Amino acid sequence: MNETAVSHRPGLRAWLGLLVILGPVLLVAMDGSVLFLAMPKVTEALAPTADQALWTLDIYGFVVGSLLITFGTIGDRYGRLRLLMIGVTLFGLASLGASFASTPEALIAFRALMGLAGATLLPSALAVLSELFVDPRQRAQAIGIFAAAFAAGFAIGPAVGGQLLSHFWWGSVFLVNLPVVVLFLALAPVLLREVAATRPGRVDAPSVALSAVGLLLTIYAVKHTAARGAAADTVAVGLVGLLLLTWFVRRQLRLERPLIDFGLFRDRVFTIAIITGLLPLAAWSATAYLSGVYLQSVLGISVPRAALLTVPGALILTVTCVVTPRFVARVGRRAALVGCHLLVAGGLSLLLPVASSGGVGWFIASTALAGVGYGISFSVVAETAVAAVPADRAGSAAAIAETSNEIGNALGIALLGSLAVLVFRLQGPELAGTFGETVDLPALAPAVIDQARDAFVTGLRVVAATASLLHVALGLLTLRWVPTAEKAAA
Repeated sequence: MNETAVSHRPGLRAWLGLLVILGPVLLVAMDGSVLFLAMPKVTEALAPTADQALWTLDIYGFVVGSLLITFGTIGDRYGRLRLLMIGVTLFGLASLGASFASTPEALIAFRALMGLAGATLLPSALAVLSELFVDPRQRAQAIGIFAAAFAAGFAIGPAVGGQLLSHFWWGSVFLVNLPVVVLFLALAPVLLREVAATRPGRVDAPSVALSAVGLLLTIYAVKHTAARGAAADTVAVGLVGLLLLTWFVRRQLRLERPLIDFGLFRDRVFTIAIITGLLPLAAWSATAYLSGVYLQSVLGISVPRAALLTVPGALILTVTCVVTPRFVARVGRRAALVGCHLLVAGGLSLLLPVASSGGVGWFIASTALAGVGYGISFSVVAETAVAAVPADRAGSAAAIAETSNEIGNALGIALLGSLAVLVFRLQGPELAGTFGETVDLPALAPAVIDQARDAFVTGLRVVAATASLLHVALGLLTLRWVPTAEKAAA
């Protein structure tokens, strides 16, 4: 009887530790999408320019994605739990600063700091989680819950933001992070254990700088060109960014311990897995943000009701994450990947009939159908990537898979969001760079407002159609490159 109690206590401690870890995981994921419904309120309060509004949305994802592998390496060397505690503390302080930011520049800076802290959390949390669960079956179950929580955070972010805005000011969407941070800092030292260093050696600082600066310069050029048109200085900035990224890739191929092991991309299945981690997040983040503006600013729906309209898709996405492992076990990884892309493509195509006069039903149907595809992609990407490479490179494969999600979330708003801005600039009333800036102008004629609404809706449709076609193409490529279970076994 005493032996049973002793063997049971570590198991209970592990599950309690999992609950503690899920708090920061939810925060990191949720803060990637919590501003989608809050941006109209932020725009009213801080009056950001078109560029500043886009940077406010995507600087967080870019910083997380740019530094995820870097902090994974640092955690391997100096200790995961230590880095996790530092990251959660910094995340709480940055959230407090963002809540009371008085200028767009300050908000962007605090969002960047939140991204830096978020980059420390995901790889460290997963490593600490793996240390808690020694039994492989329990570990797989815990990692599945971890993935579902991460996906749920992305999905419920807009709904949480909308509900907070219905009662409090816009800064509350960041202030809500603080109770979770305090609870984690109180319980983590008791329930979690330090993970021993597994990866000695220095982090290659030039690689970190090349990837982060190159990515930011390139995306800045894309966004500025979409909003303001091509200019010589903008093109020059974009070229510098591309050169830095090229230099980064070439450097990784020469390093003994690169930040990103590009040699893994020689495997076609691994490549499909990583693109599957990137593209659905890009489509989801872009359409979620644009749909939030559409519901509130075009259709005039209140923030609380707009938040409720996002709940069905969020619930379907979360449930799909939980049941996907059983689904994959029955139909196979290849069929799941193909189905994922076709479901997302079908869901996005349901946004094409929306109009400036109405389209709520189409929006709900779109999020419900695409939510199934998104849920499959969130659950199957890391497993597919790790299974496609040798066991001694599984850690690098998992890190790249996590990074693809974060970069996809940021690229969706930056690139697809810029596409919507470009369409608006070409078809709108040519009074301002974005829809929000246009409708805020004083003494606008009703016909001008209608033209601005129609132009914005056209941009939303173009983004949905583009993302849908990309998913169809990726589904066809998956059919060609990913073998069936029988061929893979052979």
